[in-house]
Amino acid sequence: MSKFKYPVDTDQFQRIREDDKVYVDKTGIMYSLVSKYQYVFLARPRRFGKSLLCNTFKAYFQGQKELFEGLKVMDLEKEWKTYPVLHFTMSGLKNLKVSEAKTKLETMIRGYESIYGSDPLSITPGDRFRNLIHNARKQTGENVVVILDEYDAPVMRLLYDTEQLEEMRMMLREFYQVLKDEGEYLKFVFITGVTKFSQMSIFSELNNLNQISMIDEYSGLCGITQEELDTFLRPCVEEYASNLEISTDEAYALLKSKYDGYHFARKSQDIYAPFSLMHALNNNTTDNFWFESGTSASLIDHLKHFPSFNPLDFDGVELSLEEFNVPCENASTPVPMLYQSGYLTIDYYNKEDDVYVLHFPNYEVRQGMVYSLTNYLMDISDWDRNATILAMARALKRGDLPSALTELRSYIASLPYDIITRKEWMAKKKKEAFYKLLMYIVFSLLNSKVDTEVKSVLGRADVVIKTKNDIYVLELKVDDPVDNALSQIDSKGYAIPYEADGRQVTKCGVKISSEVRNITHWRAVDKDGKVIDEQKF
Repeated sequence: MSKFKYPVDTDQFQRIREDDKVYVDKTGIMYSLVSKYQYVFLARPRRFGKSLLCNTFKAYFQGQKELFEGLKVMDLEKEWKTYPVLHFTMSGLKNLKVSEAKTKLETMIRGYESIYGSDPLSITPGDRFRNLIHNARKQTGENVVVILDEYDAPVMRLLYDTEQLEEMRMMLREFYQVLKDEGEYLKFVFITGVTKFSQMSIFSELNNLNQISMIDEYSGLCGITQEELDTFLRPCVEEYASNLEISTDEAYALLKSKYDGYHFARKSQDIYAPFSLMHALNNNTTDNFWFESGTSASLIDHLKHFPSFNPLDFDGVELSLEEFNVPCENASTPVPMLYQSGYLTIDYYNKEDDVYVLHFPNYEVRQGMVYSLTNYLMDISDWDRNATILAMARALKRGDLPSALTELRSYIASLPYDIITRKEWMAKKKKEAFYKLLMYIVFSLLNSKVDTEVKSVLGRADVVIKTKNDIYVLELKVDDPVDNALSQIDSKGYAIPYEADGRQVTKCGVKISSEVRNITHWRAVDKDGKVIDEQKF
């Protein structure tokens, strides 16, 4: 049993502190924000600690000093004044019709009216919100703190329902407009969401809202930084390593590959997904917590509007800020949604060309994306897919590459005929894209059983598979001969990094025919070019 208590079942700051659960101190950064700004907006993916941050701000402004003992803010804050706090969690309005959302919002308002009073002449949510601010200021003598958590939740599932979307926007705009009008009565306004504020056109008048989502200084405000994992959380990682019977260094490497990789600014700190990390440490496992904690339905609904979507097109893509930070509903690709939702993240910023390189942040997200795409693109059971992956892995572990490729060929043959005959895949280039996507999915899934690196097909080895005794370097070609595939492995030196490894290195060219719709030829050779196995169909 762990000696640490992890906050896997709550985002309530008060409960975490009173129950002595693990809390990574963000209060120093919070104090910096409050000292600099009156209006603050932060966009982060779901399950990234936004609600915990909102609850921490709430406790701070309510003057609950006892909850902050031992935290950084205790050395910074001298007054500990109590302010009236109006905290609205807008996620409760998602998946509702506009009339239902309005009723629920009014219920939230009514709860504060029971404290600060109401005006019978105030009818709309905006009017009642305005009256609340005035009454709270008058009753307490202090300016009001407003916290809006997940402001965009009510509209995210309405992106393609034009009528409902506009109606919801109008209702929310009337409510949010109050924040600009009543600035003289407000101490601090903190707003969180998944998408940046300009994208939903409901903060168009709030031009003094400070967008901190891509500022280096605040990149670690949500999530767990590498420094925090190396220092404050190190005892937790050491216990985790002990429970898994691995070294601490191995534990760090495991956690990094699974849950690290997020970057939210040009010089962002290295950020771990906090929901996944805390659950992993608590459960002593490496499951896919972040992706599996929420439905991928909204992602799939969005991808349906981009039928030729291929992750190979975007994993490693170079884009200007304007190209991946544009309004989701107006985007010509799914990249803005994928970035803002956390499926893609900034890998690094190329200052010379003023472009950002985007990647899947880690193994957990890539695997979750792959499973979603499998279900979306291929009408085949999980049973058949998983049986194929297991059979391929077993064959590779015993050094039998031909059997693994035979299993893959049988799997491809079992796919429904109309997948490749859909109109979006009929053009030659689209067929090639489909098979690249298919290979990407299969070998990504295989990584759960053996060590597989799936690279971009542009300039690097398509697939590298590592087992206890073997390393396989594969190059995949659609409608090109295997000679070209093997020649590319040699000319680009794909196998060279593994020659001193000690394991047997096998190079393999694989041809996929878009007409036959399957693998039609492969040739496997050793590091010296001697043919080990070759099969044509």
